[in-house]
Amino acid sequence: MKIIQKAMGLLLACLPIFGFLNANAQTPTGAVAPPVAGALQVISFGGGFNLPIWAARDQGFFKQHGIEVQHTITADSKQLFTGLMEGKYHVAVTALDNILAYQEGQAEVKFNPPSDFFGFMGSDDGFLSLVAAPDVKSFADLKGKTISVDSMSNGFSFALRDMLARNGLKESDVQWARAGGTDRRFAALMEGQHAATMLRAPFDLQAKNRGFNQLATTRTTIGNYMGIVGAARRSWAANNEAQVVSFIRAYRDAIRWLKAPENRPQAQALLMKYVPNMNAQIAAQSCDLLLDPQTGFFSDVQLDDKGIQAVMDLRSKLGDNPQKLTDPSKYVDKRYWQKAMQP
Repeated sequence: MKIIQKAMGLLLACLPIFGFLNANAQTPTGAVAPPVAGALQVISFGGGFNLPIWAARDQGFFKQHGIEVQHTITADSKQLFTGLMEGKYHVAVTALDNILAYQEGQAEVKFNPPSDFFGFMGSDDGFLSLVAAPDVKSFADLKGKTISVDSMSNGFSFALRDMLARNGLKESDVQWARAGGTDRRFAALMEGQHAATMLRAPFDLQAKNRGFNQLATTRTTIGNYMGIVGAARRSWAANNEAQVVSFIRAYRDAIRWLKAPENRPQAQALLMKYVPNMNAQIAAQSCDLLLDPQTGFFSDVQLDDKGIQAVMDLRSKLGDNPQKLTDPSKYVDKRYWQKAMQP
């Protein structure tokens, strides 16, 4: 009975967190709704960082720019990129490093013909934090302990490994465990299975509220880092330029609207509307982080050159086939963004 009670307690404790993954309350994570004819099919991972998409839809920015968007929450990278390649989805909101991985042939799925993914706008720097158990108060305390990752070849894992090196720890100084996506790693961390892991906002907020320690962020250790981008296939984008430009403009307008102080109550309400079990306190904390004027979502949805270079440098050093990556045009194309910024 005590074991059952403990298990139920852990489940209830994690319910608000798992809610972040089911970002659209009407569509379970990984579920594929019947496509709406003529709609732009957009796919992303779950989380409060979908706030600009929800705002663009609910505030009418997509409609204002002449497009209808159907938003799907992916279960994993395989669904996202396979669907993008097959044309089930037109736009993905995902990590830039995923684009590098596929274009360099280092991703888990191999396509024939090869993929032609690219990033056309920037959303944010990833909001990444290394979060550790309450008794781990410094990097030195991690020595000999276990850190969980999704995959050692994943870009966010690269950022984590770089953090360790910058703080005097070799990869051999710690134990590594694969624990899946952010939701699974968060749950494992809460249960004490591992000593630390990399978390995206607002999972890190939930952890800090429970006494866990934030040891570092990509912002404080790496500096500029291009985290999340809007991505598509080059072949699709070339034939649908107007839709790409409209998506960029609507996403930009949504971020500007979200960042306006007078709209903060509505921004918090959006989180509480679309994230099951979200409470007012976490919604307020999430907005403080995501909508910070300087460090939140990119107001002009720009592709940051220094951030792109940081992602390239990490994969050059830590990728499956280490080689110097020098040409950002293999992974991004700013022409659509430039057109979107024109009056």
